[in-house]
Amino acid sequence: MRAFAALLDGLVYTQSRNRKTALLGQYFRETTDPDRGWALAALTDGVPVRLPLRRMLSDLTGRFIDPVLYKLSRDYVGDTAETVALLWPERRFNRPEPSLDDVVREMQSGTTAERTEALGFMLDTLDASSRWALLKLIGGAPRVGVSARLARTALAQAYGRDVAEIEEIWHALEAPYLDLFAWLDGRADKPDPGAKPVFRPVMLAHPIDDDDWSRLAAQDFAAEWKWDGIRVQIAARGNDVRIFSRQGDDISAAFPEIHSAFLFQDCVVDGELVVMRDGEIAPFNDLQQRLNRKTVTAKMLKGYPAHVRLYDLLFESGEDLRALSFNERRARLEAWHVARKPPRTDVSPLIAFESFDELGKLWAAARADGIEGLMLKRRESAYQAGRIKGEWFKWKRAALTLDCVLMYAQRGSGKRSSYYSDYTFGVWRDEDDGGKMLVPVGKAYSGFTDDELKLLDRWIRANTTESFGPVRAVIPELVLEVAFDSVQPSTRHKSGIAMRFPRIHRIRWDKPAEEADTLEAARKLL
Repeated sequence: MRAFAALLDGLVYTQSRNRKTALLGQYFRETTDPDRGWALAALTDGVPVRLPLRRMLSDLTGRFIDPVLYKLSRDYVGDTAETVALLWPERRFNRPEPSLDDVVREMQSGTTAERTEALGFMLDTLDASSRWALLKLIGGAPRVGVSARLARTALAQAYGRDVAEIEEIWHALEAPYLDLFAWLDGRADKPDPGAKPVFRPVMLAHPIDDDDWSRLAAQDFAAEWKWDGIRVQIAARGNDVRIFSRQGDDISAAFPEIHSAFLFQDCVVDGELVVMRDGEIAPFNDLQQRLNRKTVTAKMLKGYPAHVRLYDLLFESGEDLRALSFNERRARLEAWHVARKPPRTDVSPLIAFESFDELGKLWAAARADGIEGLMLKRRESAYQAGRIKGEWFKWKRAALTLDCVLMYAQRGSGKRSSYYSDYTFGVWRDEDDGGKMLVPVGKAYSGFTDDELKLLDRWIRANTTESFGPVRAVIPELVLEVAFDSVQPSTRHKSGIAMRFPRIHRIRWDKPAEEADTLEAARKLL
C-alpha cells in the first residue's frame, strides 16, 4: 500500500505529463502481480468493487468525531478520502499493512456491516498517506491528474510497446490484468480478444491553423459537417453489442434503442451520437439528458430519441478495413448501410466543394445553421489511432463571448481543494420595477492560469457576502469575459438559458459590473 500511496502522491504533485508517465512506468515495472493490476484498474476503469462508501465512512468516523465537525472539515478540505485519512486516529496497531489485493478481496464480498468493520480494521494499520491511497483505490475516482488514456500510454512506454496495441485488446481484459502483464513481461503471448466486440482506438483530428491552408490542396480532401453530439464507436457481433465513447467508456446501458438497432450485425462503426426529431438534430442540451445514466425511462426514450450519424466503417464481417483509404472505407460504409439499414442511423453526408474559398463560405454559415463546424479528411488517409499530422482536420466555428458577472465560487477538488476555482456567473435581467437583477447562465472552472487562480481566490475571500459549505456568494462586482460554443434553452437556470462549453476567456478587472452583458443580448445568441 505504501508504494501505491507514494505513486499517487507523486502524481498529484507534478504537472509534467512526462514525469507522470515516468512515475507510472516505474511503478508498473517494480510492483508485483496482482497489486500493479489493481493500481492500473483504479486509474482506468475502476476496481470491480461496489460499495456504499459514503455511508460506511460516515459510520466509521461517527464513532470518534462529531458529524457536524466532520462535515465542516470535509467542506474545508474538499476531498472525502483526504478528510478521513487526516482525521483517523493513529492507533499504532502492530499488524502488517494490507496489500492492494487484500483490500480488493476484503471489499468484494460480505454484508455492508462486515465490510465496514474490515475497512476500519485496515485503516487502523496504515499511516495517513496510505489511508488516503486505500480510500482512493476503492472510491472509484483517484483524481490525481491521470486519465485512463495516459495510464495506458505510460504502461505501453514502460514496456516498449505501441499504446494502440494495448488499446486494441483493452476491453477484452479484466482486472487485475494478469494476462496483460504476462505478455508485457514476455512470459506469454499477446491476449486475444477473439470474437468479442471490443473498442478500437479512434482516429482524431487536429484543429486547423491559418498556416495549414497553404500546404493543403482542396482536391485531396473530403469535407463533412461537424455535428453537435458525442463521438461514439459501435462494435457488434451477433447479440453482443457495445457502444463506446471516444475514450473507450462503455455507454451501452444509456442507449438501449441504439443497442437494439445493431443486434445481429457484424461490424465496428464510427459516428456521432445525437438526439434527432423529425430528421432534425436537437441541441446538445437534449443529448445531455441521456448521458451518464445507468437506466433510461420510457418517457426519456420517447422525449429524447437517440440517433447515430455514421462517419466510418472500421470492420465488416470480421474484415479489418482500417488500412483502406478514406474513399474506399466511405464507399464500403454507404454500401453496408444500404444493405443492412440499421434503424436510428444515417450516413453523414459529404459536402461538395471545388476550393477552400467555396468551403469557407459554407463554414461561415455554420453557426446560423446550428452546426459546430467542418471536418476535413484526406481522401487517401488510412484509419489510424490518435491525431495523425496532416490527415484529418477540424475547422470549428469561432467561439462566442459575453461579459458576465461572478456570482458564486466553489472550492475545487484534488490539487484545487484549497482554492475557489469553480465559478458561477450571470448576466443582467431587466425587472418590472425598472431595476436589474443578475441571473445565472453558466459555470466554468477552466481558461485561467495558476497565477490568475490565486488572484481570483484572494478576491473571492475578500468579497464574500455569504457562505454555504464549500460555496461562497460574492459581491457582484467582478466581470469575467466568458467564451462558449453556443447558447441553449434551459429549464434548470433561472435565466432560461445555458452556455455550451463555457470557459473563462479574460478577467475584466477594468470593467464595471453594471456594463456587463444583459439577458436580452444572451438570448439573441440562442
